[in-house]
Amino acid sequence: MKPEMEGTGKQPEKGRKRRRAPNKVFGAAQAMRTRWRLQERLPETKKACLSAILFAENCEVTHDQLCELLKYAVLGKSSVPKHSWCQLFHHNHLNNLNNVVVFVLQGMSQLHFYRFYLEFGFLRKAFRYKFRLPPPSNFLDDIIGLKKKQTTGDLSKALEGSLSSAGSKASINLQNDPIIQKYGCKKVGLTRCLLTKEEMKTFHFPLQGFPDCENFILTKCHGPITDNSPLFGLHCEMCLTSKGRELMHITLVAEGGCCVMDELVKPENKILDYLTSFSGITKKILNPVTTKLRDVQRQLKGLLPPDAVLVGHSLDLDLRALKMIHPYVIDTSLLYVRKQGRRFKLKFLAKAILGIYNSVQTGLVMMPQKMLEQPLNWLSISLSMAQRSILECLDSMGQKLLFLTRETDSSQLSSSRNCQTIKCLSNKEILEQARVETPLFPFSIVQFSFDPFSPVLTEEMNKRMRVKWAEISTVYAGPFSKNCNLGALKRLFRSFGPVRSITLVLETHQPHLCIQYEVLEAAQLAIESMESILVEGTCIKVRRPVTELTLDCDTLVNELEQESENRGTIYLYGVGETFKEQLLQQSNLFPGLEAVILPKDLNNGKQKKYCFLKFKTFGIAQRALNILTGKEWKLKGRQALTPRHLHTWLRGLPPESRQPTELSVIPPPSEQELLQVSE
Repeated sequence: MKPEMEGTGKQPEKGRKRRRAPNKVFGAAQAMRTRWRLQERLPETKKACLSAILFAENCEVTHDQLCELLKYAVLGKSSVPKHSWCQLFHHNHLNNLNNVVVFVLQGMSQLHFYRFYLEFGFLRKAFRYKFRLPPPSNFLDDIIGLKKKQTTGDLSKALEGSLSSAGSKASINLQNDPIIQKYGCKKVGLTRCLLTKEEMKTFHFPLQGFPDCENFILTKCHGPITDNSPLFGLHCEMCLTSKGRELMHITLVAEGGCCVMDELVKPENKILDYLTSFSGITKKILNPVTTKLRDVQRQLKGLLPPDAVLVGHSLDLDLRALKMIHPYVIDTSLLYVRKQGRRFKLKFLAKAILGIYNSVQTGLVMMPQKMLEQPLNWLSISLSMAQRSILECLDSMGQKLLFLTRETDSSQLSSSRNCQTIKCLSNKEILEQARVETPLFPFSIVQFSFDPFSPVLTEEMNKRMRVKWAEISTVYAGPFSKNCNLGALKRLFRSFGPVRSITLVLETHQPHLCIQYEVLEAAQLAIESMESILVEGTCIKVRRPVTELTLDCDTLVNELEQESENRGTIYLYGVGETFKEQLLQQSNLFPGLEAVILPKDLNNGKQKKYCFLKFKTFGIAQRALNILTGKEWKLKGRQALTPRHLHTWLRGLPPESRQPTELSVIPPPSEQELLQVSE
């Protein structure tokens, strides 16, 4: 998706000339960094954002899961089933992005990201979350869903096929769906869709004899209902008055699409809020109106035949606003219902069933005529949308996908009918075209291509990266006296985190210790806690080894601290098996806690003695850190430095390179006597 800093709406200051963007990649990055700084000065506004909790247990996302998120971004939350792998906060602000842009760096991998971590500074700031993807067979085909693309046909046949397949792995179990159980798979008549009296009671429809409906008017519709009974679409707009919600506008549409009633209504009580953002009605519009509620009631009774069926969305609210009782209703908010009783919006149903995008009023006109042609048209929501490709979803909305790529690209996507493909000679040209074209399309894929490393070079880079992370997780401490208590020193340095190995170095005049930690946070904590302190009467220094791979270590640590995934996360060491329960028991001390990450030993499955806690903000995380490292909890900790995806990647260390955690000794050449004394 687009980086968060875009769309600030910041206007250039007066007196400054607008500069043309430089035609270079560096210039683009500089301009975007400037925009980022401007964004930081603006008041904070709600934005659509992923929940950090999704990476708590598993930092790998499949192609199908990524496809779910992209379809959600294109179609909106009501159009596709809720994705299972993440949570979106402020999803109603998602449409403010106007378009979705997917950048593909073909030929690059996770290895490149870690190897050139400092060079990817802007990328790391612009995109808050990073997660692993499985090796792609054909990445674009998987993400866009070309392999799943099917020709449109009879939905009922597709549904029957899904139901008859006992071994189906579909994410939606249609046989257990309440709508399937109630209506079946085939087209049904009008009478099957009517709400029963019990259902009307359950959903608080006004009913005769109920104490809160004493002054309500009966529509006098009591004739026998058949599948050929006339349908009337009803829609009401309300305003907020001193007595609650009151009717302000009513529309009644006959089955053929003819509007038989369209009246503004003057409420009886003082209007507090016209709710203009929903109704479009203002004080100026309503001022000259003289029609009262009783006039509308009388007119409605005269228009409806004895066997009239009212169709609408949340009709219980409309009938209560009218203060009328009608026995025969079809409520689309209850007919097309999702899991856990959640309802679709009328605007979405008009779009999904009728293909209408801009006018709810027009949808209301057509709904009575169309809604029963396929009474299970909800299938386009819960099944068809879920199984459609992104290309098909865009096509259903009358929109195209933009694909920017190199001339040498031969993917199936570039030949798709609903795809506008622009092929360029270089990555630089792709970037220039992307600046111009992506704002014009709702969904764009910008693919840069790079020559992959040879297998030999890839293996060498992997090896050097493993060595680098091992070295920056290693510290040398000393000097110590020759009679130092080695057992006490081991316990001291193990109090900061899990240790891979501790080595006694005798190459120097006085002994030193080399401690290799399992996680970078432990090494950094040891440096910050033990540097220049007195140990058994000797002032020691704690530092990392200086090699060509650790020369930029201080810069790297500073950048890791600023990483968005680490800002609200803290590392703790010394936690026991009951730590999580203790944390939950005193949850009032830790507001804003989003995730508790408790790593386990891969060999025996036991919980390790360190953990990561993810909080909503950096400030909340630091307050929690002060509590947990205080006298009551007695834990060691600091801000996190390594996100989960990096932990998973580093887990590939070969077993033979790991040394035992017991104390080992590096003897100096030809100094065996000193070794014997030390032993």
